[in-house]
Amino acid sequence: MTAKEFDIDRAIALLREAVAPFPKAAMFQLAEEGFDTLYEQLIACIISIRTYDEVSVPVSQRLFAGARSPEQMIQLDVEDILALIQGTTFAENKAPQIRQISEQILTEYSGNLPADPEVLMQFKGVGPKCAHLALGVALGYPCISVDVHVHRVTNRWGYVQTKSPEKTMTALEAKLPHSYWVEINRLLVPFGKHICTGNRPKCGRCPLADMCDRVGVAEATP
Repeated sequence: MTAKEFDIDRAIALLREAVAPFPKAAMFQLAEEGFDTLYEQLIACIISIRTYDEVSVPVSQRLFAGARSPEQMIQLDVEDILALIQGTTFAENKAPQIRQISEQILTEYSGNLPADPEVLMQFKGVGPKCAHLALGVALGYPCISVDVHVHRVTNRWGYVQTKSPEKTMTALEAKLPHSYWVEINRLLVPFGKHICTGNRPKCGRCPLADMCDRVGVAEATP
């Protein structure tokens, strides 16, 4: 099967059903709980970097219980923020980043965070993945966030042929229908964690098995 033949509309429909039983990706879960402003989503994404969802969700909830806006966040010392985000990877780096970003939003943007990925990526510690995911989840902004799951799965399908998440983002921007740009991350994170795993993917119970090229799959679970 070639990438051109891959039916992305059918794939998305099957994915929606396949991931329904699994926990939602962290950012989408937090949004459903009401932590859905662009600021909250950006801070939650910083917390989630190199951190499992099972950790980043409660850590974000704990931080937001104390501060949910830039104005509230700068009332906390870096040490206070660090205490609240203990458990996340690189907490010692993320605590000053979170406070600095909050200060910048207040001083440079009068507390109103612009809906612009280029602005978000100017903040320390914020790359394309976080900027795009925060904008997509909070505002439905049409941008694609590519993490390890999105990169692996779309390449395994044969839908794209790329060597890095950055190149996968570019390739998906060129061919993925705009209506799926935000949803692809929401679907492929749980799908990649529970079915299309990095090692020994569960091809035997994958609803997309007949569509997938299984690129790079050496061993699968029946």
